[in-house]
Amino acid sequence: MTSHALHPAQLALLNSQAQLPVLARVAVTIAVLVTKWDMNWRTRKALGRLEEYELSDIGLTPKQARREANKRFYQR
Repeated sequence: MTSHALHPAQLALLNSQAQLPVLARVAVTIAVLVTKWDMNWRTRKALGRLEEYELSDIGLTPKQARREANKRFYQR
């Protein structure tokens, strides 16, 4: 399944435009938030599927990985 969310670089470019109308700025802000949430959801889902040796390669214990993978998509 592919994400239709804008790439963060595209969002940064849009967000950097000084003359964006208010509604466009709100839309960009919402798009950035949804993109972050989507990335959180996908990476946490993938993290939950890693084996212990893979977690070791990225410097996480299984307990740390479980804690992160169990967070809601909107949590930091």
